[in-house]
Amino acid sequence: MAVANYEFAGLGTRKGFNRSLRHFKSMTEIVGSFEEYRNLADILNELLDEKELEASQLNPILNALLVGHPKYNYINRSYNLENTISEFSSIVKEVGTWTSVDMVLSYFHPDLGLTLINPKNEQHWDSVQTLRKSELLTVYSGTFTDKENDRLCQEASEKLIGLLEGKKVKISASFTKGKFKQRPSAPKAVPAKARPARKPKRRISIERAYTGAAAPSAASAADQAAPLAVPAAPPQKRRMTPMYSIPVTNELFHNGNVEAWKKVIQSYTIKYSGLDVFIFYEGERIHDINTLFKWGKVKHGSAILIAVAGENVQDVAKLRRYLSQGASPMFEAFLKFPVNTILNLF
Repeated sequence: MAVANYEFAGLGTRKGFNRSLRHFKSMTEIVGSFEEYRNLADILNELLDEKELEASQLNPILNALLVGHPKYNYINRSYNLENTISEFSSIVKEVGTWTSVDMVLSYFHPDLGLTLINPKNEQHWDSVQTLRKSELLTVYSGTFTDKENDRLCQEASEKLIGLLEGKKVKISASFTKGKFKQRPSAPKAVPAKARPARKPKRRISIERAYTGAAAPSAASAADQAAPLAVPAAPPQKRRMTPMYSIPVTNELFHNGNVEAWKKVIQSYTIKYSGLDVFIFYEGERIHDINTLFKWGKVKHGSAILIAVAGENVQDVAKLRRYLSQGASPMFEAFLKFPVNTILNLF
């Protein structure tokens, strides 16, 4: 009996064929930049920022060029982190001097997915914020077409893992004699005329902050009638903020506090639909906020951590302020409205 072959099934539809064609065209451009001795993580992250690449394409491209391509054939080493790391400045400074070898890290971020890092690029570390204990990290080291440096690449991988584990490493002079220097990426500036004037901030009272509560002023109505013709802001990469501590100042974090947090987070994520709010308690990601409501579990003086992930992260200070109130005895201010009311806090 013949066995069906689904190897090319994705090319059987117009949508699948065109998607594959776009991928191959992207690969041609990427290889061209890569052969100019540009770091692959730099190239791919720039394309992600410009919306010219999807996150699902990262792993296939990484494997095609750094693992399966006979011309480059980078050495790779997979490793489970032994410690959580959040300070990277010393690593950037040290690895930046290793100009004889090109390096890429792939990290499976629990919230952002596969993340590529050029260890010589400080901006990449800023977007990751933290590498967490026991999670998978793969180190790719190579010198493009020069295959006589396998020993140096292997050593570079081991030294970088040592740095990540907080060890002091010694390198030979050969590490600093090469052409793989980090190239500064020029920021894409928005023309001065395109920047709209900043509006003065106004305080929003919770009593008026629900859908349909307040009519727009004459000035705001005029703004809506004649919006400024401002070009779209340059795209930004999805990133995650540092974790912020929200102190519990109520006698304990009970059902009322949980409901207040739901209201605040709902208001925030509806206002900023591309942003996600992550909650952590005692080192654990809280997927269901109701699990924080266990009598005696989260007491007065405890701290709940939050982080926001997405593109163009904003209003985090206001979010923290409202969540702090929601974790205090003043949580009832968020619960005065009908059950299905969506607060307009942001």
